[in-house]
Amino acid sequence: MELLPLVCLCLLSCSGETSAAGDGVKVVVKEDDDAVLPCSLSNKEDITRKLFDWKKDGQKEVFMYDSGIHHNNGLSGQHQQFIDRVSHFQDQLMNGNASIKIHNTKMADSGNYSCDFPRLQPRQTFNIELVVDQVLRDRTGEKIPGAAPEPYIKTLDETKDWRLLQCEAHGDPLPTVEWKDSDNNTLHAEKPQISDRGGRSYITVKTTVTKTDNYSCVATQETISHQIAAVTAVRLTGAAPEPGEILF
Repeated sequence: MELLPLVCLCLLSCSGETSAAGDGVKVVVKEDDDAVLPCSLSNKEDITRKLFDWKKDGQKEVFMYDSGIHHNNGLSGQHQQFIDRVSHFQDQLMNGNASIKIHNTKMADSGNYSCDFPRLQPRQTFNIELVVDQVLRDRTGEKIPGAAPEPYIKTLDETKDWRLLQCEAHGDPLPTVEWKDSDNNTLHAEKPQISDRGGRSYITVKTTVTKTDNYSCVATQETISHQIAAVTAVRLTGAAPEPGEILF
C-alpha cells in the first residue's frame, strides 16, 4: 500500500510536458517541436456534433470546430499565424476530447490559450498557457538585429606539426567564441581579446592545433539564442589523419 502514493506522484510529475498553472494548464515545449494543448470534457460527452473554439490571448483565432466543419476543411477566419499548423484529434471527439496540436512551434506561439464550448449549458471554457523555449541555432535568416555573422578564420603561423588559428567575430551583444574539433570537443585557446573598430566591437580567439582535422569556430549569443559557426580544414604533413576522418 505504501507504493501507491509514489506511483501516483510519478504519473503526475514525470511527463515533463504539462503542469497545473492556477485554474489552467501550462505546456512547455522547445522551439520547432509540436505542442499538444489539452482540452477535454470531464463527462466525456461526444462532441462530434458540437462547437468548440480555440483562441490565443483572447483575440487570435487558433482553431474552430463546428459539427464537422473546421479550419482545415473550409472554415474561414483562422489567424494567419496558425494556418496549416494546427490539427485536432478527430478519433477522440467521441470521448469529449477537443485537444489540438500546434506543429513546429515558434516563440510567437507562446501565450495564453482558451478552449471554449459556447453552446454547452453551462458554457465551459478551459485555459492553457503555452511556453516555447528557444534553442540555440543559426538565426541569420531571421534578420535579428545584432545577430553575429559567420566568424572569420585565418591562419597566423604553421609548421608541418602545428598550426596557429585565429577566429574573429562580432555582434550585439558581443558573442562568446570557442574552438571545437570534429568530435565537438572544446579546444584549449588563448584568452579572448576584445577590440573596437569603426564603432563595432570584435572578439578574437586563437588556438594551436596539432593534428589533421576539421576545426570549427563557434560564436554564441545566448540572449537571442543565436549560434553560428565557421569551419576550416587543417592538414598537417607531420600528422596522419584520424581513422575515418573526412576533410572538407
